[in-house]
Amino acid sequence: MRELARDHARRRELEGLEFAAPEATRVITVANQKGGVGKTSTTVNVAAALAMGGLDVLVVDVDPQGNASTALGIDHHADVPSMYEVLVESTPMQEVIQPVPEMEGLLCAPATINLSGAEIELVSMVARENRLRGAIRDLLAERESAGLPRLDYVLVDCPPSLGLLTVNALVAAREVLIPIQAEYYALEGLTLLLNNIELLRQHLNPELVVSSILLTMYDARTRLAAQVAQDVRDHFPEQTFSTTIPRSVRISEAPSYGQTVLTYDPGSSGALAYRAAAHELTIRPAP
Repeated sequence: MRELARDHARRRELEGLEFAAPEATRVITVANQKGGVGKTSTTVNVAAALAMGGLDVLVVDVDPQGNASTALGIDHHADVPSMYEVLVESTPMQEVIQPVPEMEGLLCAPATINLSGAEIELVSMVARENRLRGAIRDLLAERESAGLPRLDYVLVDCPPSLGLLTVNALVAAREVLIPIQAEYYALEGLTLLLNNIELLRQHLNPELVVSSILLTMYDARTRLAAQVAQDVRDHFPEQTFSTTIPRSVRISEAPSYGQTVLTYDPGSSGALAYRAAAHELTIRPAP
């Protein structure tokens, strides 16, 4: 009953809500080297929620599995121009971007399986860690000179590792959003990730900050979830969202239909939670 009441209140609060656009494009990398924590789900659903709130959003998929591209209904077989061409062959990003079907204001730069070889091919390149940063910078400048709408948010989805693709994503961004599963192992993974982000800050991207931590797969019925949530909030009170993303079959089902949960089942608790998280992101000041 408590969850139903919360969902009803969220639905009323979010209905017809237009999100405030940031003063400048916010580039946010969604990262966690631990797999299965809801990284891709968070990227695509937050992006869709921002677009539904009236903002212009780009999802950049640099995970060779291409799950974000799948969830957004974007074709990403091996022959499709993708982030592989951008990172390895210096193709302008504007040439690979596709509009997301039935979602105004949302764009996607897809990943293909070719990206799995990019880690090796990037090793010998000059300024290999800055390839994505340069591509995004050139894209924003090209859109401005062409008179296209300014992108409000660029969300980058990473592979679950700390290889060159993830390093590129972290160097390209000003902010990191960390989805963290409400389980004990996730806390250990968070410590390792924060240590690696600090190394990147020192050597490659001094502007990088962990601006947001989002608790995912949250089961309010268990004491463990509440304890993990409390521990995360105690250590990171300013970064941790008040919104939590519940465990939801709807969130897991949506990608198999090439959709986000916001179009697959807009009234579900998962869809409402991601809309609330996106709203919370927009009212937080950019670092």
